[in-house]
Amino acid sequence: MKHSLIFILFLALLGCSGNDELPEMAADSGEQQMYEEAQRYLRGGNFDLAVRSLQLLESRYPFGKYAEQAQLELIYAHYNAYEHEAAVEAADRFIRLHPQHPNVDYAYYMKGLSAYTGNEDVFNRFLPHDPTQRDTSQAKEAFAEFAQLVSRFPDSPYAADARARMISLRNLLARHEINVANYYLRRGAYLAATNRGRYVVENFQRTPAVADGLAIMAQGYILLGLDELASDSIEVLALNYPDYPAIDENGEFDSVYTLDGLQRSWINKVSFGLFDPPQPPQFDNRPSVE
Repeated sequence: MKHSLIFILFLALLGCSGNDELPEMAADSGEQQMYEEAQRYLRGGNFDLAVRSLQLLESRYPFGKYAEQAQLELIYAHYNAYEHEAAVEAADRFIRLHPQHPNVDYAYYMKGLSAYTGNEDVFNRFLPHDPTQRDTSQAKEAFAEFAQLVSRFPDSPYAADARARMISLRNLLARHEINVANYYLRRGAYLAATNRGRYVVENFQRTPAVADGLAIMAQGYILLGLDELASDSIEVLALNYPDYPAIDENGEFDSVYTLDGLQRSWINKVSFGLFDPPQPPQFDNRPSVE
């Protein structure tokens, strides 16, 4: 009887040992199956389902063999699902959890890219719009993120694209300042317009907006009655941008508001200023405005 009990206990222990291995095997199989399912969603462009699959995979297997890769791919899935804030949060989380990961530069890159397109939705990618007319807070954030990537990982495969986007962002920020300056000219805030033009010239060298910045300075100084400063601005504009539309063949500033006085139309003159009043010009020297 004693030997029978020992034998039964031995069989029970064997049974427990076998049962411990089964869940582990099932867990591995389930993890791989969930990961492959998420990959199918990503390949098929079904990013909403990909996000849900990757989140479920990580919650069920936080220390599994696909956990870190799933966290990286979750950033990508959020980005392509137009969930830009969620993509930034996912990238921040990956950087915090895996600062030494060999692909952490990708997380920094996606942070910048998500901020870069943060104001976009599915319609913006197909409808014409001028991003320089919109809020630039995310453009500034994207520039800072790309700058961090380039500084920390200069040899990253994403660094070249980040640098190119930084140039584009810098041009965008400069053009936004010109838009604001033109608005101030329309509102009659000539000092504010002039200051914006000077800000572009001083802080956004080597951007296409510098020529417009100089023209705004010239026009603003003319309207403010600061003829010497206006002449200096016109001289710099003519020297560096001789083909600028507001510079005539003699290198003079061509505007209804000139150093020689206000150039009025005949309608304005005969109506004693009631009709066709001269308006401060708007400066936008881009080849084409979308």
